[in-house]
Amino acid sequence: MKKSHKDALRAIVGVDHFTDAREECLCYAYDATRAQYLPEAVVFPGTTQEVSGVLRLADTHGIPVVPRGAGSGFSGGALPVAGGLVMAMNRFNRIRSIDTDNLVAEVEPAVVTAHFQAAVEKKGLFYPPDPASYTFSTIGGNIAENSGGMRAVKYGVTRDYVRGLEVVLPSGEVIHTGSACAKDVVGYDLTTLFVGSEGTLGVVTRATLRLLPLPEAKQTLTAAFGSMAAAARTVSDVIGRSIVPTTLEFLDAPSLQAVENYAPVDLPADAQAFLLIEVDGDADCIAGPMERVRQVCKDNGALQIRLAREKAEQEELWRARRAVSPALRSISPYKMNEDIVVPRSRIPEIIDSIQQTARRCDLPIVSFGHAGDGNIHVNVMGGAGGEADIPKMERAVDDIFQATVKLGGRISGEHGIGLAKQRYIGLNLDAPTLALSRLLKKTLDPHNILNPGKIFPPGNASNAVS
Repeated sequence: MKKSHKDALRAIVGVDHFTDAREECLCYAYDATRAQYLPEAVVFPGTTQEVSGVLRLADTHGIPVVPRGAGSGFSGGALPVAGGLVMAMNRFNRIRSIDTDNLVAEVEPAVVTAHFQAAVEKKGLFYPPDPASYTFSTIGGNIAENSGGMRAVKYGVTRDYVRGLEVVLPSGEVIHTGSACAKDVVGYDLTTLFVGSEGTLGVVTRATLRLLPLPEAKQTLTAAFGSMAAAARTVSDVIGRSIVPTTLEFLDAPSLQAVENYAPVDLPADAQAFLLIEVDGDADCIAGPMERVRQVCKDNGALQIRLAREKAEQEELWRARRAVSPALRSISPYKMNEDIVVPRSRIPEIIDSIQQTARRCDLPIVSFGHAGDGNIHVNVMGGAGGEADIPKMERAVDDIFQATVKLGGRISGEHGIGLAKQRYIGLNLDAPTLALSRLLKKTLDPHNILNPGKIFPPGNASNAVS
């Protein structure tokens, strides 16, 4: 990047909103992966016009630009792998409106998910998407990755709540997709094109989001089982009895052991699987479904069942689920966090396959996640070999992805492809589909300046995995 380019960027956003100081650029060189790539500069636009100006300049001079929210992603999507410019969206942090009559809100991309949820709940409304990082991840990042979360089994993912977008294209042109209307079939569905595009097609500067009425009440149940098969049967039986819980989480045996070693939660000594199930809705209507859930757990041989109706009790039941991540940090500093998804009926098979991989590779592998929608967080941990175990960990990930696809699954349910999984994308997408995807990218970003080096394997390769 030339000095003249930097001077022009300062003129667009103001001298206080541009930096090329190395120590400040280092703060934008990483995300939740272990990789780091140093940008040449960081720019902090505050208006759509400034975003447009930055992108127009970058497109003219071939400067790579990486839009960035909170940098909390697990796939390397916010890493500036080609150097260039990071566009930090921090200043786009306003909730512009909450429309209680039409159940929509208009927000900017840097609004923290939890802050937005709290704001709408004060008005008796509900924004369901809840990624695990909701206390610090941003709406823009959620849109870029099509984030899910624990409530997806009942309420769906971010895509299901985005009605419209204001997007700045790599050329600097500003477009508007969708609307606040519940029904809108005017033209192509461009909104969905940008949701989940990982910041490679455009920069979102405003979003119109769908809201729901806030459920009156919820009840929480946990159940421990002597086998993963019994827990998986319970998941299938709950859904099969037309009960759609808000949350249906599971922990496997290694994750339970990690939790018990880190922060004991009084589980039976022979527990091999753990389910956490929540039901929400009208206060006078949820007792029946939850009692049916309890009976399903009992029928499938649950070793322990605990039910909580009050908030303090519910928080106590959540303790095991929330203890998993810090518990894993106590096992090893080396961890590969993957987020495969399979049809929920195949959960027992993929868990068995993962455990076989763990034994074959002699590595701890911990699985937990969203049993209700088949989304499993698989954590391949380093063993006694420390950093030397990384090649073996990578081979374990290869095996797990191959097994996932054989069961009709996908290599990512929430985290996206980004940098970390691009070599595997051909496991799920055939050559014509990848070719069309590349064509879409080239059409919208002909000079490949926006978040280059993400999603697609280098060159024209469809899959680098043998």
